[in-house]
Amino acid sequence: VFSIVVFGSIVNEGYLNTPLEGEEFCIYNRNPNACSYGVTVGVLTFITCLLYLALDVYFPQISSVKDRKKAVLSDIGVSAFWAFLWFVGFCYLANQWQVSKPKDNPLNEGTDAARAAIAFSFFSIFTWSLSAALAVRRFKDLTFQEEYNTLFPSSAQP
Repeated sequence: VFSIVVFGSIVNEGYLNTPLEGEEFCIYNRNPNACSYGVTVGVLTFITCLLYLALDVYFPQISSVKDRKKAVLSDIGVSAFWAFLWFVGFCYLANQWQVSKPKDNPLNEGTDAARAAIAFSFFSIFTWSLSAALAVRRFKDLTFQEEYNTLFPSSAQP
């Protein structure tokens, strides 16, 4: 949900134009890279969430413990990666917002959307970090399950 807010607010109100200029510019210090970064990370994060939601639905049907461990390890890596990218995004957007000139936006158009994108980038850092921590916990449970199955194999019934 946070990624939708970030890329939605930037796409919707992150670009401005003045009557004097015919071309739109990014609300974050006229830096098109800042808007592009926020939109790109938001869209890719949303797609990643959909893929891992499908994996979570399919996860109970994975019978091999090794395949489950691979899925959980990928979840740990991807969650940590997105937490890092959201941290970079928060720092980048906040910095570009801080150095924006008031003369570029005299009517304060889109300022709430810009602040919302920064705030939800900040919230996303903790959300993805929590997701990584929960994946580590799930990995430990799978490791215990694998060791238990090795030590106490199910006996075959005659």
